[in-house]
Amino acid sequence: MFFYTILLILVLDYGLERLLAYLNSTYWSDQLPKELEGIYDQEKYKRSQQYEKSKQKFAFVLSTLTLLAMLFMLVAGGFAWMDAFVRQYTHHPIPMALFFFGILGFVSSLLSLPFDVYHVFVLEEKFGFNRTTAKTFILDRLKGLLLSIIIGGGLLSLIILIYESTGNYFWMIAWGVISFFMIFISMFYSNLIVPLFNKQMPLDQGPLREAIEHFALKVGFKLKNIYIIDGSKRSKKANAYFTGLGMKKRIVLYDTLIQDHTNEELVAVLAHEIGHYKKKHTLMGIVLSTLQTGIMLFILSLFIRKDSAIAQSLCQAVSGFSGYEIKQSFHVGILAFGLLYSPLSFILGLILNLISRRHEYAADRFAGIEFDPVALMDALKKLSVNNLSNLHPHPAYVFFYYSHPTLLQRLHALEKVA
Repeated sequence: MFFYTILLILVLDYGLERLLAYLNSTYWSDQLPKELEGIYDQEKYKRSQQYEKSKQKFAFVLSTLTLLAMLFMLVAGGFAWMDAFVRQYTHHPIPMALFFFGILGFVSSLLSLPFDVYHVFVLEEKFGFNRTTAKTFILDRLKGLLLSIIIGGGLLSLIILIYESTGNYFWMIAWGVISFFMIFISMFYSNLIVPLFNKQMPLDQGPLREAIEHFALKVGFKLKNIYIIDGSKRSKKANAYFTGLGMKKRIVLYDTLIQDHTNEELVAVLAHEIGHYKKKHTLMGIVLSTLQTGIMLFILSLFIRKDSAIAQSLCQAVSGFSGYEIKQSFHVGILAFGLLYSPLSFILGLILNLISRRHEYAADRFAGIEFDPVALMDALKKLSVNNLSNLHPHPAYVFFYYSHPTLLQRLHALEKVA
């Protein structure tokens, strides 16, 4: 039963993805829509549509090959073969899991490498965004692999140890451990992880820093850490983000953002980020992520209870037609559960996207009221045009995939504040 359910989930997920992509493509046009006049010019809009089409074709090839690979692994018993291979060397649950997921991750990374290279050095290069060198690309991959081994492997080992020690109630302790890790990373991400990939420099004293500090003081936001990150090392696309909690909170500006925007626009963008903090969106995001993790772990505990018939059936589901009898194990159980859990994860993702879009409106309104709605509107327009964003997506596509409202929706909302 689980085997066919997993196959159905994979096919339906792919079908929905393709349907939404098709609906989105029906909104493509080389003619500038009237509602976008004054934002895009005709030539720039045409180029944004070409970029969107190129990304969509790339996504179609990648998702199709991913589906075929997953179906092959399931039907032909690829996961069962991997489990048998691992058991030739160890029967201890922790090394088995590390070995199993290590092989899976390495093969997956190897197969995705040509697509990653194409995306960065062909697709992004074609539209003038790429600034990543071959050296940076290779180092990023190696550093990412090392982090996966250290952090991912360490966390997985700890969770398995908890599972083996506490049995059916492991999810409670695992939930606490993962929640602590999430909060720790949220606080120290910019201090520990970012420096491995980018340089961060404090924003120098000058008109921009003075304007930011003046606004922060006005709205009662204690801010000492304002940093510039060398985003131009990899891409021409611009961004800004807020990270950390308490004394560790930090605002980070991409150098590409500073190059393309006025001081007023930059303060407006940061006012939006500060709005998220003042409205407690950052804290709410952590709480919601923690609850989502707890729900997942609780349901997982019901499926992988030791020596239960349902746990054995779940593990056997990934053996396909290989005829191999997979023994119950944490690593195979969690793999199968991850595939079964995807519909619920998808629904929770829709809810989180809905909440996120509401938060974006609220942060925009905060920036508009407390600073300048026109400056924020100008910044959003410039960001969208410079990034060749699709400003005319299908509503269904927005509902399923967008964590932010569309540019036009945000502009209409800000016009009410102006």
